[in-house]
Amino acid sequence: MDEARVRMTRQSLPDAAGLMIEREPYYQPLRGEVALFEAAWRNQMPVLLKGPTGCGKTRFIEYMAWRLARPLVTVSCHDDLTAADLVGRYLITARETAWSDGPMARAVRLGAILYLDEIVEARKDTTVVIHPLADDRRTLFVDKRGEVLKAPPEFMLAISYNPGYQSVLKELKQSTRQRFVAIDFDFPPAETEAGIVARESGIDAAASGRLVKLAHMTRNLKGNGLDEGASTRLLVHAAKLIVQGVEPRAACDAAIALALTDEPEMLAAVHELVSAVF
Repeated sequence: MDEARVRMTRQSLPDAAGLMIEREPYYQPLRGEVALFEAAWRNQMPVLLKGPTGCGKTRFIEYMAWRLARPLVTVSCHDDLTAADLVGRYLITARETAWSDGPMARAVRLGAILYLDEIVEARKDTTVVIHPLADDRRTLFVDKRGEVLKAPPEFMLAISYNPGYQSVLKELKQSTRQRFVAIDFDFPPAETEAGIVARESGIDAAASGRLVKLAHMTRNLKGNGLDEGASTRLLVHAAKLIVQGVEPRAACDAAIALALTDEPEMLAAVHELVSAVF
C-alpha cells in the first residue's frame, strides 16, 4: 500500500522527481517515535529531532517520508548557509534574469517534508526565516519577489541537532525550539543495535555483538577525552570493512578509532579497547 501511495504522489507531483523515497528504508522503531511523528504531521506541527550524531535521525526522517509518501527535501546546515540559499535567488542566465527557488520554497510548494539537518550550524540570522513556517502561520515570506507562500497541509518542517557538543554560541535559541515538538533519540539497546549493524552490513551476529560492546566502551569515555563515543553509523562502517575481508582490528582502527579522535593518548586508549574486544 505504501509503494502505491509513493507512485500516486510521484504522478501527482511531477516536480518532485528525485525527492521521493522509492523503497522502504530499514529503520527499527524504539520508543514510539513513529506514532508521535505521524500525529505531529497530521496536526501540522513541526518536529525537532535531538540526539547524538550517527544514532539514526536522518534514517528516521527518510523512513517517515517513505511511510507518509511525501517528497523529502534535506538541507545540511553550515556556517555559510544564507537565507537566500534556503529561500531562493535571482540568477542571471544568458538572456534574462530568472528566479530560482531554494530548497525551502520548493518544499513548501510541493507539500514536502523539509529536513534541516544540524540546524545550529547555520547562522542565527538565517534560522530566523523558518519561524513563520514553524508556528500557526505556516507561511514563507519570499521578500525578493514580494510573495507569501502558504504551506499546504501535507508540508512538514523537521530540524535536528546534537545537544551534546554545541558551544554556547551554537545553542538552539528558545524562540526557535519552543515552536517544535521534540523527539529525543539515543543509541538503541545493545541487542537491538547489534541486530541493526548485522542487518545493515551483513556481518555475523557474534562480530556484530563485539562491535556494539566496543561502542559502549568508547561511549563511556565521552567527556573523559572523547567528545562522542562510537555511533551506530561507525559500527556499520567497520562491519562493512570486516565483511570485505579487512582484519577486524584494522577495520575498527580505521572506521572507529581514527574517526573519533586525533589526540595521540586517546587514540592509544581506543586502540587498546579494540585489541581487548578483538
